[in-house]
Amino acid sequence: MASTIIVTVAVLLLIFCVIITFYALSLVPFGIYFQCKTSGVPISMFQLAMMNIRKVPVGHLIETYIRARKANIRVELTRLEVHYLSNGNIGNVIDAIISASRSNLSLDFEQAAAIDLAGRDVSQAVRMCVQPRVLKAPEIQAVAKDGVELKVRVNITVRANLKTMIGGAGEDTILARVGEGIVSAIGSCEKHSVVLNSPDLITKHVMSCGLDSGTAFEIVSLDIADIDVGRNIGAALKNAQAIADKQVAEARAEGRRAIAEALTQENKAAEQEARAKLVESEMRVPLALAETFRKGKLIVKRNQNRKRNTAMMPDNSSRMGLSFGDDD
Repeated sequence: MASTIIVTVAVLLLIFCVIITFYALSLVPFGIYFQCKTSGVPISMFQLAMMNIRKVPVGHLIETYIRARKANIRVELTRLEVHYLSNGNIGNVIDAIISASRSNLSLDFEQAAAIDLAGRDVSQAVRMCVQPRVLKAPEIQAVAKDGVELKVRVNITVRANLKTMIGGAGEDTILARVGEGIVSAIGSCEKHSVVLNSPDLITKHVMSCGLDSGTAFEIVSLDIADIDVGRNIGAALKNAQAIADKQVAEARAEGRRAIAEALTQENKAAEQEARAKLVESEMRVPLALAETFRKGKLIVKRNQNRKRNTAMMPDNSSRMGLSFGDDD
């Protein structure tokens, strides 16, 4: 009975060992291992097995590692694995480092990996360092001191700056700063003809301002493609100001006219009031005479020459004169 148990346990242990062995062998990609050995890349089966356990694409990682070793790029396999697990593009990083080394550019793996993890295309950045890129700025409108508008179209040649690629501003900032510099350069000229005669004034002003500081690019050159003369904004503004002044003057004159009309109406009302008072006073005169006569202060005196007047004017024989009682 004991011997049977021992045999059963031994068989189970043997089966378990066989399973473990086959599982361990399945974790080791022998084809990739022999590829590394033939390529002269130092790697062990244990490393390959652990990469399979961590669910890392061994084929892609080893291929990239071999390409880096063949290009004399000293980078550890674990560093490539860490960059991949950080959602980085190891193939793009290695290609960028190889291109930089062939172009005598200083770019190590840590810097390239940081640029890649920052969301920028490190391979394209290296290509822009080798071959500068031309940015076509939109039409920029600026006004000189004489009020004439100029429309400028420029081409900006930029080169990527690997040192400021991380955290540096992009192309939109370059275009905005160049536009600001062009507007400032034209606005500082007394006449627009000065800019038309010497377009290099714009280029010198923009290049001397250091507009590429804090960006991921370096301005190589600024080329004036075309300059067109636009509107005379100064004359238009003066015309608009004159129209506005005219409207203000008309409004003030209308106000004064309204005040004058109001004063005229007030004077007419005062005149009517004075006439009413005059009429009222004239109406009081007969009443005052009647009141005086009633109080005996007004008497009737006959004319001393009544006979003579009667002979001369027979129709007026009854006319009498009036005088106050205090008269003689």
